[in-house]
Amino acid sequence: MPDVTFRLNGDEVTVRYEDGMHLLELLREECGITSPKDGCAPQGSCGCCTVLLDGKPILACLQKPENVAGRDLVTLEGLPESERRLLAESFVREGAVQCGYCTPGILIRTKSLIDRGRTHDRDAVTKALSGHLCRCTGYRRIVQAIEAAGEAARSGAGGNRDTGGHGVGDSAPRYRGIETALGESDFVADMTVERMMHGAIVLSDHARARIRSIDPSPAEAMPGVSRVFTAADVTGERSVGLVVTDWPVFVAVGEETRCVGDMLALVVADTMFNARRAAASVIVDYEPLPSVTDPEAALATGAPEIHPGGNLLEVCGFVRGDVDAALAGAAHVVSQRFETQRIEHAYLEPEACLAVPDARRLHIYTQGQGVHDDQRQIARVLGVQPEAITVELVPNGGAFGGKEDLSIQAQTALAAHALGVPVRTILTREQSIRLHPKRHPIRLDYTAGVDADGKLVAVRARIVGDTGAYASVGAKVLERAAGHSCGPYRAPNVDVEAKTVYTNNPPSGAMRGFGANQAAFGIEGVMDMLAEKAELDGYEIRDRNILAPGDRFATGQIMGQSCRGIRRSLEAVKDAYRSERYAGIACGIKNTGIGNGLDDSGRVLLRVGDDGSLTILTGYTEMGQGLFTVLRQIVSEETGLDPERMAVRTVSELSVLCGMTTASRATALGGKAAQVAARKLASDLAGGDPRGLAGREYHGEYVCDFTVKPGTQVENPVTHLTFGYATQVVILDDAGRLSRVVAAHDVGRAINPTLCSGQIEGAVHMGLGYALSEDLPCTGGMPDSLLLRDLGILKAKDTPEIDVILIEEPDEYGGYGVKGVGEIGLVPTAGAVASALHAFDGKRRFRLPMTDAPAAAPSVPRVRK
Repeated sequence: MPDVTFRLNGDEVTVRYEDGMHLLELLREECGITSPKDGCAPQGSCGCCTVLLDGKPILACLQKPENVAGRDLVTLEGLPESERRLLAESFVREGAVQCGYCTPGILIRTKSLIDRGRTHDRDAVTKALSGHLCRCTGYRRIVQAIEAAGEAARSGAGGNRDTGGHGVGDSAPRYRGIETALGESDFVADMTVERMMHGAIVLSDHARARIRSIDPSPAEAMPGVSRVFTAADVTGERSVGLVVTDWPVFVAVGEETRCVGDMLALVVADTMFNARRAAASVIVDYEPLPSVTDPEAALATGAPEIHPGGNLLEVCGFVRGDVDAALAGAAHVVSQRFETQRIEHAYLEPEACLAVPDARRLHIYTQGQGVHDDQRQIARVLGVQPEAITVELVPNGGAFGGKEDLSIQAQTALAAHALGVPVRTILTREQSIRLHPKRHPIRLDYTAGVDADGKLVAVRARIVGDTGAYASVGAKVLERAAGHSCGPYRAPNVDVEAKTVYTNNPPSGAMRGFGANQAAFGIEGVMDMLAEKAELDGYEIRDRNILAPGDRFATGQIMGQSCRGIRRSLEAVKDAYRSERYAGIACGIKNTGIGNGLDDSGRVLLRVGDDGSLTILTGYTEMGQGLFTVLRQIVSEETGLDPERMAVRTVSELSVLCGMTTASRATALGGKAAQVAARKLASDLAGGDPRGLAGREYHGEYVCDFTVKPGTQVENPVTHLTFGYATQVVILDDAGRLSRVVAAHDVGRAINPTLCSGQIEGAVHMGLGYALSEDLPCTGGMPDSLLLRDLGILKAKDTPEIDVILIEEPDEYGGYGVKGVGEIGLVPTAGAVASALHAFDGKRRFRLPMTDAPAAAPSVPRVRK
């Protein structure tokens, strides 16, 4: 093993390392320096591993250890405490920290900009950020934080952490924001325990192939390897799934693979480097088979069956009124096919899991979106009772729906259970892209008509979604696309059918918007086409058709008083739309809560410590959206207690059974439960010292049990608890490029306005990429590229100004009247971009991404095969 001597954070060190390691591995695995994060190593695309080498920012994953010999390397751990606090507090105050996985690398970049006196130059700042990806914030607040940090450094004023109040409606600082910004709040990949072993996975080389044999002997013979696990080692059930148990944790010899994310083996070794090197040596003998990658081909007679019973997973449909008669009498009718693409979530933290056994149970530290679903499925695979498994969330580095399904938790748990030692498994970026579910590619065929006044008379939609190799939650995504097929518009006659189809492509599942954004691209395009025929502008046709209290949603649900928020959002952007030459407008609606007859519940448990501290336990996931901060604010609002004495954890205790963190429901349902629990505590506290209540627990619960599945024949088919509403205007400059986005959103109640606005800004940024540049094309079921840089994610310099208008039209159900905000942010975006592009060049676009448009950033590389 070679070694290298250099100065690390001011101290001279000599470090031995494995031949073939890059500098980031040396820092993290050999030196224990964890503030530089591994988001894509060794691609060098995300910027998470930025460090200072001789005072200049470099990407550690692109450097060989020998390149730092005799040189001076500094990470956040080595900066003076005053600089660390200034940087972190500036970012927290500006709301520039969400999941926080990218933040330490950006803080190092900020340090470099401050030292060079460039923080006041916005062009220099956005250019410097081109080496960094942030999937959460939309960059605006990061730029502001860098400018603020520079000003504080010049003035000596400090970061000024305190932002004012801590109750409902205040922009309280993010919970553990300082630690997260500095890289001190551990993600799973940062955690170590005694005797910990490391797992590395082996994935299928083919989307569809029969496994003739798996030979682990070359891996078993390599240094440090303890054991190789395959399907034969599974002690319980081998298939998992959130809705349908059709996804094997390992594909067995003699079986067929269904996608290139299928797992064949897990290698366990003494180091991550040795485990990954050994995994690459496992020999698999395949019999390649023809893959089925087009959903319409998959439905054709004679197509190979991807699962027993055929390739049609589910059909969701409903009819109201007489569409044929209404269309026959319409003054104007349009028909059009819309197509949306497959999208990679590209959260900055790749999947990771740590499983720690003890004499009583197995403790799983996960970054997933549902600790209770993880617990249930892991227990199934191990063949044990759920009570033998404890699952605890380590707040994750972004998810956006992509961490709902199990990834490596069951395999890691199996290895730890069998070996009796802790095991940690971390996916590489390439493995992550192959394995986890994506946003559905969907084809939507619309026919719709309006009367002579431009009012909708009928909508017919036929929708086909490619759900890939496994069910995941795909049928629910298509169910949601069907339910949202008419957008936030009043349609008296509706005929909708949505099909969910298996293919050999990577699985498709939950992603921000969950089918509503695909449907919105279709219906908003339809509205623009009908407006042109009726000689109305984009605002007027929406004004004449927008839902009002008492109107029926597409599914037939009668809308309540809180739907007035959609009109308020529309009116809020009227001037912005009509005052610009090249502007596009679109409206959006997105359910809050799963609904459709499924469980919607929020539960919170408050535990009072001996010292008067308070632990808030929940089953919902913190993934950057600010849930933990919001829960502390709610408890503080009700009890008057200082949130600094409160800690928040997500655990798999039955007392806080909440289900998956999805459908923008955590704040609405979990917040309501926290309000209930906090009021019980406040009653006993009565303004006294909480130490007098030491040992007591206070439980809060809210259950929505009144929704039904679309198509249910009742007078008022309430398919969802409530909805979020939005209208967005996209403005182009004279060259047809993005200039500004105005996003008016009805959030019901903004518990934390800064975090709420930040969520919307990040979602709009993601929506702009969805509209213009993002794509994950596949050939034969394999993604054409596994590189982050090829995904088409907009950089900071390509992101326009985003003006958020928060509207508060309280809901009758959620705590404090809140509505979901995490997903609605990008629902209208693609439609507004298409509308703006038509205003610019007169061309209508019906397929995403719209890469031919001038607004599609030229700096975003495209994959070419």
